[in-house]
Amino acid sequence: MREPDRSKRDRIFIPIIMGLALVVPLLVVALMYLPERYNPVGKLLGVLPLFHAVLNGSTAVLLTLGYAFIKNGRPNAHKVSMLLAFALSVVFLVSYVISKLGAEPAHFGGRGWVRYAYFFILATHIVLAAFVVPLALFSMYRALSKEYVRHRKIARIALPIWLYVAVTGVLVYLFMRPYY
Repeated sequence: MREPDRSKRDRIFIPIIMGLALVVPLLVVALMYLPERYNPVGKLLGVLPLFHAVLNGSTAVLLTLGYAFIKNGRPNAHKVSMLLAFALSVVFLVSYVISKLGAEPAHFGGRGWVRYAYFFILATHIVLAAFVVPLALFSMYRALSKEYVRHRKIARIALPIWLYVAVTGVLVYLFMRPYY
């Protein structure tokens, strides 16, 4: 691809990616401090934590499959797997925002070492989740632009972080399950 085409495309997509990387975490934080809650999904609100855990677990499986596919020379299967993982992450994000609109944050009631383990996992999950948005978007952008060298450089960082966030999302659910 010629350099001017890439440069023009980058001038459009990089600001969009950076904007999303800022807006998404700020939106999630803002939702935690809403003075009033609005429940747009009614009784479904109670099943959303389980739904989020299923989405996170499925994302982790797809990320692992995507990695195995590319290592075994199956780029088309890799692409499908990664696009599905991304799609599930988008569904998760929309669903998570809806859940935060409708429900007060639940509080963890565990004691002793379990409490320390939970808060360590939760803190690392939250901090790294903020980085997943730009890393996943940049990685996908470079892959879909057929800039595979740049894609690989980003993916080497993005994959383990995204996988950690997906797996710890399931762990957070399991820790919090008695308190929902």
